[in-house]
Amino acid sequence: MTNQSSRRPVLRFAPSPTGHLHLGHALSAFENERWAAASGGRLLLRIEDIDVTRCRPDFVEALLEDLAWLDLSFERPPRRQSEHFADYAQALDRLAARGLTYRSYASRAEIAAATAKADHPRDPDGTPLYPRAALAALDDPATRNAAEPFALRLDMAKAAALAPALFWREQAAPQRAEFETVPAMPERWGDVVLARKEFPASYHLAVVVDDALQGVSHIVRGRDLYHATGLHRLLQTLLGLPEPTYHHHALILGADGEKLSKSARSTSLRALRADGVTPAQIRQMARS
Repeated sequence: MTNQSSRRPVLRFAPSPTGHLHLGHALSAFENERWAAASGGRLLLRIEDIDVTRCRPDFVEALLEDLAWLDLSFERPPRRQSEHFADYAQALDRLAARGLTYRSYASRAEIAAATAKADHPRDPDGTPLYPRAALAALDDPATRNAAEPFALRLDMAKAAALAPALFWREQAAPQRAEFETVPAMPERWGDVVLARKEFPASYHLAVVVDDALQGVSHIVRGRDLYHATGLHRLLQTLLGLPEPTYHHHALILGADGEKLSKSARSTSLRALRADGVTPAQIRQMARS
């Protein structure tokens, strides 16, 4: 693993252009800006547009406009995932060469039926773990047509056995050098999807590949991704990628107690700007 401790810190803000940015995105961008400033680090922008069916050029233009309005400066040009599918394919090939991936052909309905019992284990996001044993007959490649859609999954049992006792470094503040050592528990995610036949890589795979290729040393992101860090540490270890330092900041919650999201149609920055809210007020709202 490359030692990044002596290098200038590198941070990144990585929005997905599937909708307009909201106050939660602003908080994450401001936190990355703060950490970069306090550490003398570089600040990168990554556009996570790997989902070409949901990501739109007008959303990309809008997020760039919103970030400029907030007076946030990033190194240019931004990395766009849609231009780097070959990088994710190479990572998948490396995992496959070690026997760590397999194809699953079961439909969403078949998975739902096999995981319907209330006591079926779930991942930290609440999704039922993939029941590989129960669906083994459906996933047998000898019985499937090569043209059928499939998900490429990580064999978690094999992967976890190759990388036991994983940890990550959680740093509380940019001005403090001490770290909390957090045990990673990737097995909680089960046989996660790494890609689909029509989809080059999952978020989990793409993000660790991108962070390594961009030399990201400090990952500052929301608390909603805290548990995913264990899975990311596993993938980093399996692929021989550097280990970043992490900080998971608190989330801005809506009136319903849930995190802000584009899917929940949380009020966008553009709507706030149209109502006369200033960039300075956005900074105050994000930090209050």
